[in-house]
This record gives sequence, C-alpha cells and structure tokens, in this order.
Amino acid sequence: MSISKIEEKKQIKRDKLLASAYTLFLTRGFIDTSINDIVDYAGVAKGTFYLYFKDKWDIKDQVIIEKSRLLIDEAIINANNKMIDKFDEKIISITNYIIDDFINNKDLLKLINKNLSFGLFNKVLESEYINIKEMFAQELKNYNNKIKNPEVVLYMIIELIGSSIYSSIIYDIPLSINEYKPYLFEQIINMIK
Repeated sequence: MSISKIEEKKQIKRDKLLASAYTLFLTRGFIDTSINDIVDYAGVAKGTFYLYFKDKWDIKDQVIIEKSRLLIDEAIINANNKMIDKFDEKIISITNYIIDDFINNKDLLKLINKNLSFGLFNKVLESEYINIKEMFAQELKNYNNKIKNPEVVLYMIIELIGSSIYSSIIYDIPLSINEYKPYLFEQIINMIK
C-alpha cells in the first residue's frame, strides 16, 4: 500500500467523523451528542476519533471551520460566476449569498454561532486558505490602495456579517434580516472605501 493510499484512507475516516458530528450536532444538538454517538454514526472505532480530534469541542471547531470555509468558497464561486467586475458589488454579492444560505439553513447558523471568521482565520489550518485572503487583499488594494491592512478589513467584514446576521435571522433583532441587509451592506461598503 502506498503512502497516498494510507493518507487517503485516513482522510476518509476523518471526513466520516466530521460528517457524523455535523449531522448529530444538527439533529440532537451539541450537548446531547457524545463521542460514542459520533463514532457509532461514523462506523469507526472510538480510538480512531482520538487520532484526529482531542475531544468533542475540537471536532465541533473543525466542523465550524469546514462548514464556514465551504460557505465562503461557495459564495465566492457564485459571485465569480455572475462575472461581477466591481469589487464593492462582488463583496455585497458574497455577503448576500452567505445571508441567504443561513436563512435557508438556520441550524447551520446556530452551529456556527457567530464564528464565521473562524473558517478563514484559524491558525491551525491557515495555510490552506491563504489564497482567499490574498485574493481579497489584492482586489481590495486595486479597489482602494489607501487601506493599510486588507486582511484586517476582511476579518472585520466577516465578523460583522457573522455576528450581526445571527441575531437578525434568529431573533429579528434589531430588524428582520430583509430590513437589516441595506444597513449591513452600507457598512461593508464604508469599510472598503
């Protein structure tokens, strides 16, 4: 068996555990899901869990990282498919995609729970997603070369989106999400101008 086959099998087991944890966290809730539940659902031995994760909190963090990165990737792909040339319009399109996805998947929003930036700004897996930050930095620099630290601006935008839409979608605070969107979009545009 080659090294790549071994690594592939490890990745498959890790992915099964992540998928199982995600499903169980959404259906049973984090508190009511045990590590035994996760390994049983994944069909792997309990010892396998500890090869990849320290504890239940660690796998939850990894699920949040994976799901938030996937959502941001999908939002960027969607904006790119629309052939949007203006950077400010692209950022609003990406934001709107994320909001619409969370409106349709409130359970995911509750799981991520205002931690949307965790997917792009997690130190452990940072190298995998540097390209998104670099792309944003370059596009922002082309749009407004006066911004000193585009990565900080990206972080602030993602934090603003993640934290403020949570309350708006789940509780209609301070407004319903449709009423809130124009205010959010205006603040994002102000941040990049």
